[in-house]
Amino acid sequence: MHDVGQDHPEQPARLRAIQDQLISTGMELVMSMYEAPRARREHLELAHDPDYISMLYTDAPHEGILELDGDTFMMPKTLDAALRAAGAVVMGVDLVMSKEATAAFCAVRPPGHHAERDRAMGFCYLNNVAVGAAYAIDKHGLDRVAIIDFDVHHGNGTEHIFATDPRVLFCSSFQHPFYPFTGHETDTDHIVNITLPAGAGSAEFREQVEAHWIPALHNFKPQLVMISAGFDAHIADEMGHLRLREADYDWVTGLLKGVADQYAEGRIVSTLEGGYDLGSLARSVLAHLDALLGGR
Repeated sequence: MHDVGQDHPEQPARLRAIQDQLISTGMELVMSMYEAPRARREHLELAHDPDYISMLYTDAPHEGILELDGDTFMMPKTLDAALRAAGAVVMGVDLVMSKEATAAFCAVRPPGHHAERDRAMGFCYLNNVAVGAAYAIDKHGLDRVAIIDFDVHHGNGTEHIFATDPRVLFCSSFQHPFYPFTGHETDTDHIVNITLPAGAGSAEFREQVEAHWIPALHNFKPQLVMISAGFDAHIADEMGHLRLREADYDWVTGLLKGVADQYAEGRIVSTLEGGYDLGSLARSVLAHLDALLGGR
């Protein structure tokens, strides 16, 4: 019900397209479905500034639309949707840590990876994956959590939140130069960014992943693998100018599953970020889930 207008690319139809794809292919029959709970404020404050969280609660409109930045708006149902999106990732962490599930995919909106510690931006209000990672460290006592972010846009919010926390390895790929024009200047041991020029496709993406992400992940030996899964780098998605395809999402997910199997008892929590062409979004999510399930 978070809907800020039919012209906005981050729209309810995204999740309907995914659900329709799961039903039509029978994928839903091999998965367990859960309703996302609302994240608790104490969990949000593990990743976000308390004053920022207070602002979201206080300023959330009861009617009309509130503009937070040029493309990020709140309407009466936005806060509840954002709380459930973050809550889904917290629940996913609990499911894999308790071994009730090996892997969890959070089909949620709004996305989260642009939300910084004290700022909403880029369709994002709460940084879902960052809340989940911080919760895994705080609640489950983990020392090494890896977040892998593949999206046409840099996950600036996630990098901002964990910039000085070596317990989190953040690996990302994104088009550059492109919104939000960050990430290319980062140079730390626990942040590994892959910048891809407009027009880059499978070969460039795969070469960079194997050269940079995989060695870093093996060196880090994560106890939990988390994925910010954005599918707007697909060739059919007009949000950006990269040329990935479903096979690339299957491939990279398989690599990450191998890392999780080797170091993290298979534990993976993935959450939806970008992806705005409905057809390619649905097909790419299917490929992602198929790889998480080991090819069924």
